[in-house]
Amino acid sequence: MTTYDERAGLADLTTTAGRVHRSVEGVIEGKPEVVRLALTVLLAEGHLLIEDVPGVGKTMLAKALARSIDCSVRRIQFTPDLLPSDITGVSVYDQQRQDFEFKPGAIFAQIVIGDEINRASPKTQSALLESMEERQVTMDGQTYHLPSPFMVVATQNPVEMEGTYPLPEAQRDRFMARVSIGYPSPAAELRMLDMHGGASPLDDLRPVAHAHEIVKLTEAVRAVHVAEAVRRYAVDLVAATRSHPDLRLGASPRATLHLLRAAKAAAAMSGREFALPDDVQSLAVAVLAHRLLPTAQAQLNRRTAEQVVLEIVRRTPVPDPSAPRRRQPDRGQQPPGTRGL
Repeated sequence: MTTYDERAGLADLTTTAGRVHRSVEGVIEGKPEVVRLALTVLLAEGHLLIEDVPGVGKTMLAKALARSIDCSVRRIQFTPDLLPSDITGVSVYDQQRQDFEFKPGAIFAQIVIGDEINRASPKTQSALLESMEERQVTMDGQTYHLPSPFMVVATQNPVEMEGTYPLPEAQRDRFMARVSIGYPSPAAELRMLDMHGGASPLDDLRPVAHAHEIVKLTEAVRAVHVAEAVRRYAVDLVAATRSHPDLRLGASPRATLHLLRAAKAAAAMSGREFALPDDVQSLAVAVLAHRLLPTAQAQLNRRTAEQVVLEIVRRTPVPDPSAPRRRQPDRGQQPPGTRGL
């Protein structure tokens, strides 16, 4: 393990992210863009929803990411009989102390893997809402803060609907991005047979980054500059989803914030101190599509949310980052304390 410089910069970020990327890609064959998106969400301090058919490596991706970082990891198998207290924790009466003692649940980890999240009841799913948004748990009037970094990586099967409960919109909106792994290419599947035929590659996976490194890298991501034109571009993309005729529910202001944070993380992973419209474009589908609800007519026409987002991206004018900044008109002498606002 390399010694980490406390003053994390872009060089540290790209180096550490590269180590984690290579570690995870050694388990998930032929899906570099999926691994990069997972790392982008981690560095942007978001949560990831992996949605795909069974057997393509959803849980394997979540486990590989968790094992590549030296941090606390908890896995929750979501089932219909899972209770909210199994996730958040419960207060137990201690006879010796004659007082209640809080026993933390599975959510008290730095990376939480929620397998088949849509198999739990809505009551149990709602136990994640406060944790994912505010990074804390409130129990019996007491607030308990979650460790940092904190990331929920959840999986679900969009095909098999028997015994499942669709995620409510409030839950889906808390996931920064959704990714579908997809089937591997024939060459990648052949390599998978060689690697996974005798033993699981997770058995040999060792941490290549520390949790405190990830915390410092997220701070470096926050410092990435986003020009006003790029911010306005992100707002225009999200606003277009709210007035599109094929959508009955557009993206929320939280989606705009998530899109901007993800763009900053993508820029930092590319070694840039500033975000470009290309960063916003490349993440628009992953960040926005799972939050949108198509109309009944759009569903009859087999129009998916992904197709709508791609259409919005094509139609929305892209700002020119090389265009000169428009000079503000002279408004005269500013009152004391307002200069530069």
